[in-house]
Amino acid sequence: MTHLPRPRPSIALALACLLAPMAPMAHAQATAPAAPEIQAPQVRSPQIPAPPQTAATAVADPAPEPALEPVADFLPQAMQDALAPILTPPARDPNLPHDLSPMGMFWAADIVVKAVMIGLAVASVITWTVLVVKALELWGASAAVQGGIRRIGRADSLTAAVAASGTRRDAVSRMIRSAAEEYRRSQPALDVAGDAGVKERVESQLDRIEAVAGRRMGRGTGILATIGSTAPFVGLFGTVWGIMNSFIGISESQTTNLAVVAPGIAEALLATAIGLVAAIPAVVIYNVFARGITGYRLRLANAAAGVRQLVSRDLDFRGVPPRPEV
Repeated sequence: MTHLPRPRPSIALALACLLAPMAPMAHAQATAPAAPEIQAPQVRSPQIPAPPQTAATAVADPAPEPALEPVADFLPQAMQDALAPILTPPARDPNLPHDLSPMGMFWAADIVVKAVMIGLAVASVITWTVLVVKALELWGASAAVQGGIRRIGRADSLTAAVAASGTRRDAVSRMIRSAAEEYRRSQPALDVAGDAGVKERVESQLDRIEAVAGRRMGRGTGILATIGSTAPFVGLFGTVWGIMNSFIGISESQTTNLAVVAPGIAEALLATAIGLVAAIPAVVIYNVFARGITGYRLRLANAAAGVRQLVSRDLDFRGVPPRPEV
């Protein structure tokens, strides 16, 4: 009888060790389908409460008022209603102009008020133009007179002053040439008629030149006085006209709401403001030029006195031979 070989205990023990960990995994796979049926009510339970959805809907209802969205999350409805007039911007009144700037009020003004504003703006432009032109003219004339006074002071005779003046055309140079011409014409009769007549005629010529130069320098400043004295009244006329139109608007609209009256009053006051802007600089500039022209005339008088001094010196030394040069 033949005996089969018996398995070795070491191989059987190894197989048992390999199969032992696989038994719980097989049991878990066998019982896995039953787990969703038990856990199904627990998974759905967080989604069952509906109040959060209704609360979200209630919050979404006041969406047309974006100013209350930051407050609606934590303020009660009563407080939201109380803060609504403060947080919600007021609607624009269609009766008011869209632009309340000076240019906007100008375009919205009545034709009469608009004409007043344009006239005052033109007057202001004229004022500043006169300022620039007359300032340059006065500065140049004053510098020329001052140079002429220095030439007269350095000259020993009327002939030397004429030579130093050259071909200049300023007022002092004209005085020197006029006095020299009058002296030349009167020189043949000096010994018979004396020098009193020459001095009188020279002084008359100098006074005439001085008056012409001063009148020419003052030309253009009269318009400054006119603007300064009339511009406030022109602006006041625009104000009265605008206020009158505002009261007419009140009577036509049959309301005393300030929003209806305010635009017309603002336009009227803008006319007054433009009148003052045109008048105040005109008055100040006129006073400055008046003082400057007065100083210019004083310098012309000093130059004329210097020319008369040269004429008197030439009359006194006409019979004295010139000193020989060393």
